[in-house]
Order: sequence, then structure tokens, then C-alpha cells
Amino acid sequence: MKYGYIRISTDKQTTENQRFEIIKFTKGKEFAIEEWIEETISSTKRLEIRKFGSLLQRMQKGDVLVVSELSRLGRNLMQIMKILHDCMEKDVMVYTVKENYELGNNINSKVLAFAFGLSAEIERNLISQRTKEALARRKAEGQILGRPKGSKSQIRKLSGKEDEIKGFINKRISYSAIGRILGVHRLTVSSFIKEKVV
Repeated sequence: MKYGYIRISTDKQTTENQRFEIIKFTKGKEFAIEEWIEETISSTKRLEIRKFGSLLQRMQKGDVLVVSELSRLGRNLMQIMKILHDCMEKDVMVYTVKENYELGNNINSKVLAFAFGLSAEIERNLISQRTKEALARRKAEGQILGRPKGSKSQIRKLSGKEDEIKGFINKRISYSAIGRILGVHRLTVSSFIKEKVV
């Protein structure tokens, strides 16, 4: 099956430009789109709630997906990479009109996917490095980093239940059982008892 995927972000945009580009492209490749998937949705929305998410699930080996450009697929490089990887795993061919990419389960596609993945990793490292440098500069300037002392909330999940907890302890009920009764983890019970009850 040959799919044409069109996504626009707002009602003010039109699908016609993308459709025209895809039709022109497929004519040059001598095949026609058999099914169109169009949606008006932001790429920041989870893939599961997009029509494209269900398309990804039903595509099979030998299918072809044509989009006007890679940015139509996802919100960022990592998401696009995941989508392309899933398509390669299924042996689905992906064509992009503007970038003129032809991505399938072949060595060229894998090299391109590696390049995308590498650039994404470099981007993450650069962001991390910039963050570390900014924190080091602020520390050198004498700014106190992290949460100021004493700013931790004194209100706990179990605040106001001290008497109830004392009653449980007197009845020799375990911390785990107290946690289940009060809907918290036993470690929360334990630390609260040490700080507030005993």
C-alpha cells in the first residue's frame, strides 16, 4: 500500500500545498498514492492520539510512505528518528519530497539514520555542557545553587494523622500495613514516625 501523509498544525493552514507536492513527486516516481491520511494536529501531541500513530501500527513490509518533509512526522529529531527506525524495522519505504530522502531497510538509510542519531546525541551533549557551564559560572559568582536551606516543605503526606498513627503503633501494626491503610509507602510511614511521632 502507498500512503500519503499530510499534517498541518492549525485550521488556518491548508493541506493543498503538501498534497500537490506529494502528487508531483509520486508522478516522477511512477506510482500513485492509494490512501491519504490528513490531520490537523500539533506534532507535540502524543503519537498515540494522532492518526499517524495508528498508520504506523498498521503499515507492513513493502508499504510506502510519502511526506512533504521530515518535520511533518514528529516534533523533534529524536521522535523522527524513532519513527524512521520503526519504518526500517518493518521494511517500509519512506520518501520525503523536500529533502528528497529515500529511506528503506538498506545501507544508505542506515547510514543516514546513524547520522541523525549522532547529531541528536551531539545536540543533547551540547545542551548538557551549556547547563553545566552556566551552573559553574553562577557558583563562581557566589550564587547559592539548589534549594535554600529550610525551604523544604514542613507539610508531609501524613501531617495531621499523628494520633491515628500512634494508635496503629500501640496496636503493633506494621509500617507496611499502616502504609497500605493510609495509602503511602512504608518508608514514608517510617520517616514520618521518626520525625514527628516518636
